Amino acid sequence: MQYCGCEVWTHNSRMASVVYITDEATGEPIDEGDRLAKIKKLLRYVLKGNKDKQSAKTTISMGMTHTGRRLHQMLYDDRDFDRSDSVAEAITRDDRIKPIVTVEICNERGYTVVYVRSKDRPKLLFDTVCTLTDMQYVVFHATVISEEAEAYQEYYIKHVDGSPVSSEGEKQRLIHCLEAAINRRSTEGLRLELCSEDRIGLLSDVTRIFRENGLSVIRAEVSTRGSQAMNVFYVTDASGNPVHSQIIEAVRNEIGESVLCVKDEVSSRASSQDGGRFSLGNLFRFQSEKFLYGLGFIRPSS
Repeated sequence: MQYCGCEVWTHNSRMASVVYITDEATGEPIDEGDRLAKIKKLLRYVLKGNKDKQSAKTTISMGMTHTGRRLHQMLYDDRDFDRSDSVAEAITRDDRIKPIVTVEICNERGYTVVYVRSKDRPKLLFDTVCTLTDMQYVVFHATVISEEAEAYQEYYIKHVDGSPVSSEGEKQRLIHCLEAAINRRSTEGLRLELCSEDRIGLLSDVTRIFRENGLSVIRAEVSTRGSQAMNVFYVTDASGNPVHSQIIEAVRNEIGESVLCVKDEVSSRASSQDGGRFSLGNLFRFQSEKFLYGLGFIRPSS
């Protein structure tokens, strides 16, 4: 078995991962039922958690759903939006990562209006719309505006059966789910980029070195291009705090300074605001409903 791509998200003490694998000998997909069953059994054994409420709930599936959407679905199914008090307090203390979501129930108009204000970033629209869709809501009107580094989203939604949000409990659930969807694709950790000749065991060796030096990976994107491994890791220390430069230098010395690079976060943020791909700032400056119609994300009102 050989890895050919992987994406990992962590949020609210939960982890979701989509891994693409091939047969090491042939380079082809693995389709033998017995072999797939063995892989799933071994993964469940490795990922099995304790019996307390924070333990890992192992969900392993195989399919062709878009990677980002599948990760959202997995964490949503695992109820990562159910936050403990300590997690909620930590989010409240850090305004950099706290989106503001408000929901107005307008029964007389037949719609529920959702307002979202957050830091602009790539794939923000994808994350919010996918979550609304997976929660069985339909968007009938929408406006998305970007001003400097902030994004403002407004959605007029109904259930697929045509009814608006009907209770305070459902309203709060919608708010928490959208907040979680925005926070899942976190980039708050230090970005490390790895580029080297691909080999069997490379990812295992790199993550072992991270672990031995007290680094925690909060998000990762792993891919191969030809014979090259192109990996991106967002890391913090074991407590979720910024990593000391001495630790990063020790990790780079062990992996290879030319192999593992620290991304310049200042340049990255400036680039994202000026011309980052797929950012709301590039796509929407004014009314966005026409664009969303074109994508098939919203339905015309009756």
